[in-house]
Amino acid sequence: MQKLEGKVHFYEGSNDAGKFKGFLRGSPARFESQADGDLILNMLKEAKANPVSIPVDLHKLERKPFFKTKSKVGDKKIETLVSVPGAEEATEDAECIAASETELVPTGTDHTQIQYLLLTLGAEMGLDVWVARNDKSKVWQGKSLGSLPGIVEQLPTQFNEATQRTIELIDVLWLKGNSIVSAFEVECTTSIYSGLLRMSDLLALQPNLDIKLYLVAPDERHDKVEQEILRPTFQLRQKPLNKVCGFLALNDLMKKVEGIRELGLASSLNPDFLVETAEYFGSNDD
Repeated sequence: MQKLEGKVHFYEGSNDAGKFKGFLRGSPARFESQADGDLILNMLKEAKANPVSIPVDLHKLERKPFFKTKSKVGDKKIETLVSVPGAEEATEDAECIAASETELVPTGTDHTQIQYLLLTLGAEMGLDVWVARNDKSKVWQGKSLGSLPGIVEQLPTQFNEATQRTIELIDVLWLKGNSIVSAFEVECTTSIYSGLLRMSDLLALQPNLDIKLYLVAPDERHDKVEQEILRPTFQLRQKPLNKVCGFLALNDLMKKVEGIRELGLASSLNPDFLVETAEYFGSNDD
């Protein structure tokens, strides 16, 4: 980047450092200037022909970025620094706890299968769909999740950077135009907490956001989900998480999707149909 300063449209001077006029973040995209593309292509060819080893500061490499966001306290808006955790590392063969003893769940990574089902269902409903940035290369039934029909390459950009980074890591999103209508976290490991934290982070960053939130987990994790979602950190807030985030039992969800497919109902469904399927813990009716 230092070699590009003052030579390309997106890095005309020191004021562009870091943000680079949003061009890098939006890539892949066409260069505004043909000369910019030619310059970078030539630099890449030179680097390939004559590679140079540049030492990296490991402390800087491991450092997690912080983002500025604003929260409202009374009538005042307070600027706050927040961090956005990355995706949790998982082994390739990590699987859900068995959802049932039926043949509905084939062998393989159940987390990826559920993402596949939600993505394909969303597309069949006529929606755009998003898969978590770190999951695009995962494969189910011979297809990478990032290549499925309806997949969008870029999310709506009306949010601040911290919100954007948080949303990009949510397992599956259903979108209609520039609006996110539903968000799904699939928790197939023993940890339920991480998915709820991401949902909670999103609500903290955008308290007025109207998105249907769902946590998908094996049926056997029902009590664990209830225990975690009713924690004080999720309950004692302006918008309690249990009121807006529903639990979808993995086996029930798969049966429902299977029924929708058999009857050919997907194209006529409203995205909100899952509200009636989901369970919301701690309601007044309990």
